[in-house]
This record gives sequence, structure tokens and C-alpha cells, in this order.
Amino acid sequence: MLRILPWLLGLLPLLACADPAHLRIQGSNTIGAALAPALVRGLLQAQGASGIETLPGPVTNEVQVRARDVAGQPVQIDIAAHGSSTGFTALRSGEADLAASSRPISDVETEQLKAFGDLRGVASEQVIGLDGVAVIVHPDNPLSRLSIAQLAQIFSGQVSRWEQLGVSGGAIHVLARDDRSGTFETFKALVLDPQQVDLAAPAQRFESSEQLADRVKSDRQAIGFSSLAAVHGARVLAIAEGQAPAMLPTPALVASEDYPLSRRLYLYLPGQGVRAQAQALAEFAQSPAGQAIVAEQGFISQQVRALPAPVQAGMPPRYRSLASDARRLTVNFRFQEGSASLDSKARRDVQRVTEYLRQSGKLQDQAVLVGFGDPKETPGRAALLSRLRAMAVRRELARAGVEVREVTGFGDDLPVAGNDQEQGRQRNRRVEVWVY
Repeated sequence: MLRILPWLLGLLPLLACADPAHLRIQGSNTIGAALAPALVRGLLQAQGASGIETLPGPVTNEVQVRARDVAGQPVQIDIAAHGSSTGFTALRSGEADLAASSRPISDVETEQLKAFGDLRGVASEQVIGLDGVAVIVHPDNPLSRLSIAQLAQIFSGQVSRWEQLGVSGGAIHVLARDDRSGTFETFKALVLDPQQVDLAAPAQRFESSEQLADRVKSDRQAIGFSSLAAVHGARVLAIAEGQAPAMLPTPALVASEDYPLSRRLYLYLPGQGVRAQAQALAEFAQSPAGQAIVAEQGFISQQVRALPAPVQAGMPPRYRSLASDARRLTVNFRFQEGSASLDSKARRDVQRVTEYLRQSGKLQDQAVLVGFGDPKETPGRAALLSRLRAMAVRRELARAGVEVREVTGFGDDLPVAGNDQEQGRQRNRRVEVWVY
């Protein structure tokens, strides 16, 4: 609790000028179903509000959080959770003060909302947590893993019977989220689009992950995908991409974004004219108290931890030594597409890693930065570029007072994704942090 006090004191100027009357949040069902209301309640409690209650809204997947602020004035926050795309539409029309999204804003949406400022800027694009799109089957289904290519074949209808996958079960019943869902857009971008296929027309569609997961649990022949927080007892499959090993959406693999279907959860704030209460909510979501709520709701928080890594065959000798003697932090630094600049999440991760090292007494000569990349035609270029990425992270950490022990690059070794698509190559361009 004492560690939260400095943050709360720093937030007081925002809270003092906040308009308590009304705040409108629209967008992702993944965020809006439970996480957004929980974060709103946490913020109101931090502000000293009383009589906090959550009530059903006028239609399904909408809620209102009501309270009274410290002056006794009424507060109302409306949350509409009808899909990520609806948040950007509502922001543009003036019907929302911030948008919740379970996928990044698109180029078209960025252009449509340019009057609100640069929504891809660090202040506007706020990553509040991480999630894994979990591929789920009935608990009695013996299947344990699938590749991205197999997933695309199943959800496009090219593979239509469980026997084609080596298990019994008859016809496959395909379940998917609806077109407004950020979960579907993420699945489409990571699974269907790279294989140049469309979702099979007979697929059953659902507005919420909870509805989909409940149907999977009641249908032995079903397969679907949902937020990791909404699995609710269904069997989760390990997913493999390219030459990388199959991975389950464990907290560590989702936190590092190594899991192939990892995704970020966002709040998007207008770059101009943002309401103080909207800004306060975004800052609260980033705080330790807010990240604790993210974890409580079944998502993956951005709080940094150091975990042991198993030594595996095929590891380069230096990497094997790290795995034996050091621990890996649960964060990977990633970069803007086509750039050597850190992306919006990585910039905040610099602060989180610095704070972790400070609290652990490891600011000086205890951290190792390991860069990775994708294959290049020129010999040695992949190793050089991976080291340059690690050096870019070192510069940012140095500005925050961190002196790292070593910077190294492993080129295209140990990929976490395939390299035949740009999105896979982008995921392989990463920097890990290890500590002694």
C-alpha cells in the first residue's frame, strides 16, 4: 500500500480538476464486460467516492457505474461493450470519451480520427494489459495442439472433420466472435489473413467470449476462440507458428508476447480535448493498483517479474548459460513497424523495468539485453541488427539510470514466430532482459 501512495499523490492534480458528472466508454467486449467496470470502481475508490454501484445498462453488454464523489456530487460512467470497432466509431461521433479496444487502431481509423490528434502517440495509445486469444475445445476432446496453418484450415472449412486431425468426433462445429469484435479481428489478422482464407460461412457467431465458451463446453464437436479470461473450463490448445514450438497461453508467454496469439488491450484517448476523468482512468489502469485489477480479472498484468527459464536443446551456448545462471524478465521490448524506435508499450516498459531493477537492487551491472531478429540475405546482418536493437534499449535504460552488464544479439536464432509473413518477422524482432 505504501508503494501506491506516491502514485496517488501524483494523481491528485488530475483528480482535482476532473469533471465528475459523466464519463462514456465504448468498444471492446473483452475489456468492457468486466475489466472496465472493475477499473472504474478501483479509480472511484482511489478518489474517495462513496456508494459505488454497478447497474445494468439499457441494452445487453452495457453497464452504468454510479457513485458520489468526495463532495457528494453524483458520478456516472457508462460502459458499452459491443466490439472494438464501435469504440472508434463512437469516439469519432462524440458519443464516447475514450475507446476500449482489444486490437490496435487501424490505419483507416487513425485517419478518420486525425482531428483528435495522433492516436498512436504514447499519450493516446495506452496498453492497459495483455491477453491471449485462447483456442478452445470441449474438455473431453483429446487434441492438444494445432498449428496456425491447421487453424486456418479448420476455421475456413477446408478441414471439416475431427478425424482429419487424428482424433474422433465427426463434423467440426466452428464457433467465432462477431465481426465487430476485436477478438475476431485479432484472430483474423493472425490466423486467417496470413493464409489468405475467410471464415467459413456456416460458423456460429457470438457477441461475447463468455457465450462462445459456454457453447464450446456443451458441444463435444465444437472449436472456438475466446479471451483467455473467458475460457471457463474449456480445454485450451497449444498453438505453433512456423518453426517455433507449440505454446500454451501461459501468463509468462503472454506477458512476453511470445505466445503466437498474444494481444494487447488498449484504451485510446483523444490527443486533444481529453477529459480529465478519462485521463485519470488511463493512468490508474497503468498504476500498480490498476494492474492488480487487470490480473484479478483474468488477464495478464504488465508488472515485471523475473522467472527461471528451462534449459533446452538447441540453445546457443551463451543463451544456455543465461538460462542456467540468470532469470528472464516477463517483458520483451518490441519496436514500431519498420523502425528502430520502441513502440508505445515498450516506452512504458522502460519505466517498469527500471523500477523493478531499482527495487531489486540491480540497477548496476546485473542486467543482460539479448536481441533477436529475422533472417537476412547478407551473412551476419541479422546478428548485427539484433544487437543494434538491444543497444537501442540500452540507451533508453541508461537515461533512466540503468547500467547493463552486457548487450548481445542472436540474430535469427530461437524464433517465436514464422518468418514467411511480415507479422511473424515483426514478432521475432525483440529484445529480452535477463538479470543475475
